[in-house]
Amino acid sequence: MPGAMTNDEVNAFLDSRPGWIVLNTMSKDGFPHSIPIGYFRIGDDVYMGCRSGTQKLKNIARNPKASVMLEAGSNMGDIKGVCIQGVATVFTEPADLLRLSREGARLRGVAEDQLPTEARPGSAYIRVAREKVISWDYAKPG
Repeated sequence: MPGAMTNDEVNAFLDSRPGWIVLNTMSKDGFPHSIPIGYFRIGDDVYMGCRSGTQKLKNIARNPKASVMLEAGSNMGDIKGVCIQGVATVFTEPADLLRLSREGARLRGVAEDQLPTEARPGSAYIRVAREKVISWDYAKPG
């Protein structure tokens, strides 16, 4: 049985795996809608950028409860992962979009003089505020 990660270990794991996380929202017909999406972390919250008008945003407007899941590893000795459940908030205001796009770029290592200077039209950001964390690390005793 795997051990759970501490909050610091969860954050370190999220930061060590830049790329894609799976966002889960609930569709109109009650089925989970799971999609891979780029992400970054600020504090304990996970942020994801997307185009406005997408199905995930429509789902969040109906039901803001969401989860994100990330897992890595190739064998039972190194598999670890995290599922974060929380309330999703959608940001579409230009000031928020610019602030979040700059922070996401900064976290990816973009130089200060190369950061975005204006919001990308037609974009949105989703924040999942951490309420519950389920984690597993097969390298730790359970």
